Amino acid sequence: MKTLKTSLSKKDVLSIGDLSAREINLILTFASKLKREQKNGKARLLLRGKTLGMLFQKPSTRTRVSFEVGMYQLGGDAVYLGASEIQLSRGETIEDTARTLSLYLDCVTARVYDHKDVQTLADWASIPVINGLSDAFHPCQILADLLTLQEHKKKLKGLRLAWLGDGDNVCNDLLLGCAKMGISMTAACPKGYEPIEKVVRLAKAEGEKTGADIAITDDPVAAAKDTDVVMTDTFVSIGKEGERATRETIFLPKYQVNSGIMKLAKKEAIFMHCLPAKRGMEVTPEVIDGKSSMVWQEAENRLHVQKALLCLLMKAV
Repeated sequence: MKTLKTSLSKKDVLSIGDLSAREINLILTFASKLKREQKNGKARLLLRGKTLGMLFQKPSTRTRVSFEVGMYQLGGDAVYLGASEIQLSRGETIEDTARTLSLYLDCVTARVYDHKDVQTLADWASIPVINGLSDAFHPCQILADLLTLQEHKKKLKGLRLAWLGDGDNVCNDLLLGCAKMGISMTAACPKGYEPIEKVVRLAKAEGEKTGADIAITDDPVAAAKDTDVVMTDTFVSIGKEGERATRETIFLPKYQVNSGIMKLAKKEAIFMHCLPAKRGMEVTPEVIDGKSSMVWQEAENRLHVQKALLCLLMKAV
């Protein structure tokens, strides 16, 4: 297993765009190995003596628990740093925080509102920084999504994926991840809620290299037709609660994933959602709790891909 080297000089992973297809495959392969070993009760204390700092501005369930448990299972430690509990809350700069944390820790995961904050943290830290979620990107989620697809479809290249709903942080990184791995993706979003234009351009450029068709539309029916997987996310992300009424009017019922939408996809198509989910909003109960739903496998895989990423970034393999 070769040490992971990302396209950034300091090995920061702030977006799937920071990883090549080869590096993504390396992470997925190692994650699968760690997952098998964990299921068989084999301990791999690869991060013994290593400490992860977890700088969180936003609430979290899956990201926080999976990173903490992952470090524990690998023999390391995790220190939770709520933004309101450290000197950031009293005006210390992100730059000074980054330089200080670099003196104590081996890696930092940051979950922030503004992507510029995690970028600044990475610019000033001398240790690897992982984006645990920002308003623009969510790379760890996409790694888990790709592992889930690989497990259930036995391949990535050539798959067709439909995204319905908000062109949010998950959608942005999913476009890049799909394009890099040869997965054709159509994102169906309301006008004004499309993914970042620059990200779409980058994804299309990547898709030209891998044979993946990348498209943006406002037609969920066309997007879902004959696809291998249908994905969505909440219509109201953290920090957007004040827009709830407006967003519900715009997104419902057109962009809801229901049994009618799933029937447009291939017979063996699966449904995925990064969670937390609002049943009756972006997805109906019969879909998310039905046989085609892979959301719990997807959630579990957050643990395994993050363990792989942590090991590779901290040169533990």
